[in-house]
Amino acid sequence: MTTIPTEATAAAAGANATAHFASDKDPYAAVKDVPPARVDKLARRVLAAVHDTIREEKVTYDEYNALKAWLIQVGKDGEWPLFLDVWVEHVVEEVATEHREGSKGTIEGPYYVPNAPECAENGVGTIPMREDEAGTKLTWTGTVTATDGTPLENAKVEVWHADNDGYYSQFEPSQPQWNLRGTFSVGEGGRFEIHTIQPAPYQIPTDGACGKLIAAAGWHAWRPAHIHVKVSAPGYELLTVQLYFPGDEHNDDDIASAVKPELILDPKPAGDGTATVDYGFVLDPVRN
Repeated sequence: MTTIPTEATAAAAGANATAHFASDKDPYAAVKDVPPARVDKLARRVLAAVHDTIREEKVTYDEYNALKAWLIQVGKDGEWPLFLDVWVEHVVEEVATEHREGSKGTIEGPYYVPNAPECAENGVGTIPMREDEAGTKLTWTGTVTATDGTPLENAKVEVWHADNDGYYSQFEPSQPQWNLRGTFSVGEGGRFEIHTIQPAPYQIPTDGACGKLIAAAGWHAWRPAHIHVKVSAPGYELLTVQLYFPGDEHNDDDIASAVKPELILDPKPAGDGTATVDYGFVLDPVRN
């Protein structure tokens, strides 16, 4: 059972993100055979970039000590997943997927939780939500295919997103455990139909160490409204993506630098206060 924080604070959400990362992943398994020369090269390049910044910007001891204190606080607040996913992951994703011919992807972010409940029957289903869930109802249809056009009828579409107040279930206390989180097995022809709500834009937590950096640098903390998705099928590369909505003022200056033009949806009003959108995915085969 996931431990839900007692308060929607940066420290509580950060601690939970750190705990999820530690329990859901074995980050060392995939790199256990990396030769020392590769580790040496990467470590030296990162340190050299830090050293160059210090020399070129004439960093003072006061600034260095402030950095040291801030780094310690990031750890205390459990905000390393937030910091890395917001300011670093988008470049890792860019490099990791530059070979792909199928759909564009983007960052996972710090709030993914695996094993969300199955919600679809013959590709059609509704994401778990409260009876009075606020937000514009959204009917989202699409197809999952391979790069050669073959429908992938054994594909799964995992979906999670914030609520209308910008909070994620399992990272703040008011929502049920799996609220706005679900897995949808596609139906015949790789088709799916997902019923959910349109999430709201939100600020990343600002009462912790990351917020102190944002304030000190004069940045904003906003992420545009988005739906998180993971699309998988046996024999195909996992696609991780975020889908955005047109007209959001932060599509052009997302603090996480994760928005791509190909990922912006085109929802249509359905005339009853709801919206519909059609957006599918193309998966690349696993490379040998």
